[in-house]
Amino acid sequence: MLAPSEKALVPFVSVENMMQLVHHIGVERVLVELTDVIEADFRRWETFDKTPRVASHSREGVIELMPTSDGEIYSFKYVNGHPKNMAQGLQTVTAFGLLAEVSTGYPVLLTEMTLLTALRTAATSAMAARHLAPKGAKTMAMIGNGAQAEFQALAMKAVLGIENIRLYDIDPKATDKVVRNLSGSGLNVTACTSSQAAIEGAEIITTCTADKQYATILTDNMVGAGVHINAIGGDCPGKTELHRDILARASTFVEYPPQTRVEGEIQQMEADYPVTELWKVILGEEKGRHNAGQITLFDSVGFAIEDFSALRYIRDRLKGTPFYQDLDIIADPDDSRDLFGMLARARD
Repeated sequence: MLAPSEKALVPFVSVENMMQLVHHIGVERVLVELTDVIEADFRRWETFDKTPRVASHSREGVIELMPTSDGEIYSFKYVNGHPKNMAQGLQTVTAFGLLAEVSTGYPVLLTEMTLLTALRTAATSAMAARHLAPKGAKTMAMIGNGAQAEFQALAMKAVLGIENIRLYDIDPKATDKVVRNLSGSGLNVTACTSSQAAIEGAEIITTCTADKQYATILTDNMVGAGVHINAIGGDCPGKTELHRDILARASTFVEYPPQTRVEGEIQQMEADYPVTELWKVILGEEKGRHNAGQITLFDSVGFAIEDFSALRYIRDRLKGTPFYQDLDIIADPDDSRDLFGMLARARD
């Protein structure tokens, strides 16, 4: 029996290899490069297949598949969201993803995406803020200090030049964790005792909480004119973070309206609530921030094209590195019609 062909061996990036690759490149450099790759794909938004993610909901959480294709490369991500996992010492979000050639259907990359999702979510936030936040913004409030917080802070620093991070979480241990992890990052980090205190002086407010329920992390009276809100915690039906009165005042920008109207902050609003698709702002077809007093809201739920971008970025960045292993996961008989023969000869 001949050895597997090159197409039968699929590069696999483990968690260990992902960490090594990110450190090899540099965390902030990865965030900057990934921001640019995601924006490049948003600029060709209309070339992609688009569909809301396929979700299986339960009382405990949600398991989702997020597919897309640009006609040449296909991608999907498996991802879950289980807020109660934290109490068991487990991740609330885990993920893995795959790239495949459209022409043959053969996979060309399999990788962990728990870390990669955190990186791409932060990069997407920074991309949106680059187009929507007040120019020269230096301070971000981070409400919710879980697994995503440090990535968000470093992306805003690397891409926008944010210098100050003001933190609040209902669990002080979560805030202490972020303070510890961001020491030496070059950011001025302040732990606050309330969300109201955290947003004082902030031009950007990021909300990222995990509870799977309607919540009010920010109320209308807390949000002053001219701020940019990066709402990334809402990602399924019945889970929101902002009071609807904030949405009534804000100019709201979204990834893919059919998905966001079901999963995002705007699920609270009427079906005809006006939103602007972010890709149109990036292309200059629609206005983003157009006056200093405007409240801009990026109602981000995460979309498959962002995962596509992250996967193709990793595939490109793997070249010439040792940070992967080839997996023999595609059956590759000597004669493509003789699958059983390959099985039979394996006894010898």
